[in-house]
Amino acid sequence: MRGKFAETLRQRPGTVVHIAGRRAGAPAPQATQPNVFQHSLFAGSRLSPGRLLAQWRFWCLLRRLGPDVVIVHAPELLPLTLLWRGLAPGRRFIYDVRENYALNVSTQHVYGRAVRQALAAGLRFVESWAARRAAGVVVAEISYLDELPFLTEAAGPVLVLENKYQPQPGERLPTRGRQLPTPAEPLRLLYSGTISDLNGVWEAVALAESLQAARPGEAHLTIVGFCQQPALLRALQRKVAAHPHWLRLVGGPEPVPHARIVAEIQRSHLGLLPYRPHPSTERCRPTKLFEYLAHGLPMLVSPNPLWLAQVERYAAGRAFDFAAPPPASELLASLQGRAFYPAGVPTDVLWAEEGKKLWPLLDSSV
Repeated sequence: MRGKFAETLRQRPGTVVHIAGRRAGAPAPQATQPNVFQHSLFAGSRLSPGRLLAQWRFWCLLRRLGPDVVIVHAPELLPLTLLWRGLAPGRRFIYDVRENYALNVSTQHVYGRAVRQALAAGLRFVESWAARRAAGVVVAEISYLDELPFLTEAAGPVLVLENKYQPQPGERLPTRGRQLPTPAEPLRLLYSGTISDLNGVWEAVALAESLQAARPGEAHLTIVGFCQQPALLRALQRKVAAHPHWLRLVGGPEPVPHARIVAEIQRSHLGLLPYRPHPSTERCRPTKLFEYLAHGLPMLVSPNPLWLAQVERYAAGRAFDFAAPPPASELLASLQGRAFYPAGVPTDVLWAEEGKKLWPLLDSSV
């Protein structure tokens, strides 16, 4: 919300942007702007009772600020937004669909079967209700145009804004791709983003472990991100404690500032996208894919045709079956001497052009 939407919206003359969500650290000094304000709605885990209190805080914020337009990035805030809109004529909101929430809930087995079905049905009902009343709907994936039936009911325009990379304030992106180090130097592997079984964190650990066995001391894995599964986090912390010489964890129980993730991308040699095949991810392009491409970072990618099309287009890496990996020596031999990003680091993976699409939508909403 801060790095992309707010950064784009704040540039509009006469615009003041208020961001409300999970408590985050203070922005870096170079990221502060006089017309951007942050408000904490809650902190803690996703099942924290504080999420109920967040609803009251959000309502109070709506009443106090009296915004001209509300952009909702989380479906749990839709009911109160709809109530706020219904209480006075002329109030407008835009719904930003970050994920196919009903599909995620119904297939990821975070909850019991009955709870999953009820939550998925409730989400789809609220989203359909919101689409019929929103001034516009934004979706993060092209595939959502086919997956989400409520989009056909939308009263306003539907806009695709892909989750491309927005550089940090003052950041200078490379123009040439990174090459792997020589066999005499340590190879720094990176797993970034949400830490979960589904996203393949254990596959990343297994790969690093096999590389260690083949060439001790020559492969290091950094895992940086936020883990919302306490049991998984404890198991991962035990693994890190047992192998501190080649395995490192940054973050875990709390969200990691994006600048820290970017710093890890910049110091790494090889990014990993070890996602397990799953309906909730197979038609989506992960944020880290755009982040790695924007930084010229070579990568190993699970054999998903949608992701591979991007990787192969820029010669940014190779497909890799994390579930049945080849011998470590064979992998290393296939990577050494390979030229990555021969045409340079791509610029069409950046948010700048996507953000410009917001202006017509905002103009139609005020």
